[in-house]
Amino acid sequence: MNAVTRAELAQVEAPTVTFTLNGREVTCPANRTLIEVADELGVEIPRLCYKPGLDAVGNCRSCMVEIKGERTLAAACCRRPANGMEVNTASERALASQKMVLELLLADMPERDYTRHNELDVWAAKLALGRPRFEARAPTPPDLSHPAIAVNLDACIQCTRCLRACREEQVNDVIGLAYRGEREKIVFDMDDAMGVSSCVACGECVQACPTGALMPAREVALQVPDKQVESVCPFCGVGCQLSYNIRDNRILWIEGRDGPANQGRLCVKGRYGFDYAHHPQRLTQPLIRRAGVPKDPHAEMDPARVMEFFREASWDEALTLAGGKLRELRDRHGPQALAGFGSAKGSNEEAYLFQKLVRAGFGSNNVDHCTRLCHASSVAALLEGIGSGAVSNPVMDVAKAEVILLIGANPTVNHPVAATWMKNAVKNGTRLILMDPRKSDLARHAHRYLQFKPDTDVALLNALMHVIVHEGLVDEAFIASRTIGYEDLKANVEGYSPEAMAPICGIDAETLRDVARLYATAKASMILWGMGISQHVHGTDNARCLIALALMTGQIGRPGTGLHPLRGQNNVQGASDAGLIPMMYPDYQRVDAPGARERFERAWNMAPGTLAVQPGLTVVEVMHAIQAGTVRGMYIMGENPAMSDPDVNHARESLAALEHLVIQDIFFTETAYLADVILPASAFPEKTGTFTNTDRLVQLGRQAIDPPGDARQDLWIIQQIAQRLGLTWNYTDVSEVFDEMRGTMPSIGGITWERLEREHSVTYPCRHEGDPGEPVVFVDGFPREGGRGRFVPADIIPADERPDAAYPMVLITGRQLEHWHTGSMTRRASMLDAIEPDPVALVHPLDIEALGCKPGDVITIESRRGSVSLYARADDSSPRGSVFAPFCYYEAAANKLTNSALDPIGKIPEFKYCAVRVVPGGPEPRQTSFGGGQALAMGPTPEA
Repeated sequence: MNAVTRAELAQVEAPTVTFTLNGREVTCPANRTLIEVADELGVEIPRLCYKPGLDAVGNCRSCMVEIKGERTLAAACCRRPANGMEVNTASERALASQKMVLELLLADMPERDYTRHNELDVWAAKLALGRPRFEARAPTPPDLSHPAIAVNLDACIQCTRCLRACREEQVNDVIGLAYRGEREKIVFDMDDAMGVSSCVACGECVQACPTGALMPAREVALQVPDKQVESVCPFCGVGCQLSYNIRDNRILWIEGRDGPANQGRLCVKGRYGFDYAHHPQRLTQPLIRRAGVPKDPHAEMDPARVMEFFREASWDEALTLAGGKLRELRDRHGPQALAGFGSAKGSNEEAYLFQKLVRAGFGSNNVDHCTRLCHASSVAALLEGIGSGAVSNPVMDVAKAEVILLIGANPTVNHPVAATWMKNAVKNGTRLILMDPRKSDLARHAHRYLQFKPDTDVALLNALMHVIVHEGLVDEAFIASRTIGYEDLKANVEGYSPEAMAPICGIDAETLRDVARLYATAKASMILWGMGISQHVHGTDNARCLIALALMTGQIGRPGTGLHPLRGQNNVQGASDAGLIPMMYPDYQRVDAPGARERFERAWNMAPGTLAVQPGLTVVEVMHAIQAGTVRGMYIMGENPAMSDPDVNHARESLAALEHLVIQDIFFTETAYLADVILPASAFPEKTGTFTNTDRLVQLGRQAIDPPGDARQDLWIIQQIAQRLGLTWNYTDVSEVFDEMRGTMPSIGGITWERLEREHSVTYPCRHEGDPGEPVVFVDGFPREGGRGRFVPADIIPADERPDAAYPMVLITGRQLEHWHTGSMTRRASMLDAIEPDPVALVHPLDIEALGCKPGDVITIESRRGSVSLYARADDSSPRGSVFAPFCYYEAAANKLTNSALDPIGKIPEFKYCAVRVVPGGPEPRQTSFGGGQALAMGPTPEA
């Protein structure tokens, strides 16, 4: 049973029972266990196999208690009370049993300590046990094959907490209990070394282990932190809460915290991807390009050679040059000559101030960030169809759904903790419908897996709607009372019968009918999607179809239903909310909407008519504008378009052509290589601010360590640039920026800084102070005119570029589990880089064989825009004729290949589909000098 369901059951009213515990009369719900009741009353009972959140198994027998009238002792973790029961946790008989169990386990413990938090030692001390009287078992050699996790089975007491954490919480099914008698032991897969097993290094087993049998590598758990700081994860949009353990201004290790989105869970990036903050390549001093050093967009960038291209400068010199030159270009060529890219990795406050700087300081709306490259089409369709670009229900609502429809997403890689909730839901009876050209790990959990042909999303989804319409499965009352445009959609899907669409999308007609019925007839169906839906020239149409599916069946506005585009980066939702997009002010108020400009001019104390009314340029449009000579200067904070943009050769040429480029970042990135001024900024653990996750949960991230050298806080740098552009800003604390945001963003108007400091997180909409927030929205209506959702028909539009004789294969790009976005952070995280150090392409085994190659060989992928060489990895998740390449490797930048053709509505590039050819051989991918494989922050490495 998963944690969500358990928490819900705990809230269900159960009959009460009255019994006595150590002579004290107690009344409690009948569904509580004795150990839970004892904990609530402050009565200590030893326990080792028991851990809240995991199923109780009662196999360690250290929690035995005596119940009057019963012949045998009972395990308190499994036993529930009954009326009239008399329980004694500390009787002579119970204590003797508890002590004997602990003494026997102590006898098997090694002399050496693996952790400072051995729960067996803690309970032995509480029961005043001395040295055990029994002979110890033979020692077991350690397994140090995994870069992040040390396995010390001589400290294992076989409590199975690790096994249950792996199976029940993360549902990765790697850990088992094998053999019998004295040979019984914990195993990984078929008794593999952990380093070669299918372990995904989520670390849930480490967090669950009570004795140190599973611990962070390199004896980290023996180090004593100075302090613990509560914060949130800096990676994907799930927004897991965590705790930093700090010593001497360095992060030692990370633990999951019981946050609303993760309930203590983390993934490999959240748990082990932190020491990039301590990497020796951190920028610590402002840099100015050396006179006479040209910007070569095609040269190989090497972080170790930064000082060949740049010289160190004082902050005053760097800021004067950075801001002064931007001001000069604005005054000479007009506001449209400048553009700014903000960051979805920064805080809400940074995003808000950055877009305010561009609008008030540059004088244009040329501001954007990575949402243009991930969910811009989803947001466009959602704003059009339901009036809001945010999700309707939190991810955890999958536990309340009868059917989950997941399309164009790979959560086990991109949103691993969110994937655990889906797997938990499936184990509890929810039916998962997985639709994707690539076969992800979730396929093994799916009730139906539809591996449709790439680029045929609209055909597939319109076929489902055809079935729902023709079989009378629509919710006519919902359509009549809460929507407009249904008749047009009904007429449009008439030509999309399953029989007609089956040969196009590659899914047989009967399966299409079955899936349509499952979704439409369930009491609660929920749709979640990723960038496999959005990153197409027809991405907006793809999302329009998903919205129509929900509207026609009434599957929205209730728990367990709704629409959820899974957000990519940690704060892409918040950055968009804060107005870091060219056509919207904060809270999605269009810049050209009547009254919007006036409202912000008043809020920002600006003269009437000062703000630009023309929507600005998007990420890709800015690159074209540079080539056209209309954009001449840029300020980029925490983004890396030289790696993330489609057709990066074109993007790099554009960036190199700028008259003035200011970069604010923590590393010398591919984009910084083309800069005129580089400003060293603060990494995620070095700042305090709010971050909004994919569930619309506004969470407080707290500063844990100080920036290195002379690096500065991002908010300070933005203000310094603003002042040199003529703005008189003087925010003395991040809370002042948040308070200003509240005044301009009604959706968060009720969230106070004090409340965030107290509660850590609040869900918006929260319009008035004291409101609880609304996890489920659109309950009674939609935030559109008239409160009605809108159906928007969609027809098949092919990809901009199709395979042909010259380029016969399809390239799909995306992320890896271990690496994040362009890799500037994760490839400098020692554990993550050690697990996945080299650029790889995932190719179907039969395609590798047809190339005359074998797994591990170098192959070259070529498109009409460029070529890259990678190592071939045999992987049957992709269909034959397609190849998957992650875009995080500088030495094999996949975005050299991708197509910059745009969705006409969302203006998002077509990352997920382009024509390529794959040939054997090519230059060996050169090794980067990131040095991520070094143990930079994990303490000394033990000798072999």
